[in-house]
Amino acid sequence: MVVTAEKQKVHPHVHRQKGICGGRSIITGTRIPVWSIIKWYKLGMSVEDVMREFPQLTPSQVHDAFSYYYDNPHEIEDDIMENENEAHLSASPK
Repeated sequence: MVVTAEKQKVHPHVHRQKGICGGRSIITGTRIPVWSIIKWYKLGMSVEDVMREFPQLTPSQVHDAFSYYYDNPHEIEDDIMENENEAHLSASPK
């Protein structure tokens, strides 16, 4: 008999909590969503630039955000898209 176990992915610096940032994944102990860090990176910032943009974060926290993104790309891409849609709606003339 072959037993396979899915390797549990651990992200000590990322969590989700209902009622905080819409329940999106955030850096533990902050209100900084993972999608925000990834969006800056995708806009051309280096990891070092991202760390300068968020000086309150440790290198471990920033790198864990990237690790979380690579393990959960659909979730974070959906968060980025949802945030962009919210920004467009709030910027639209009423």
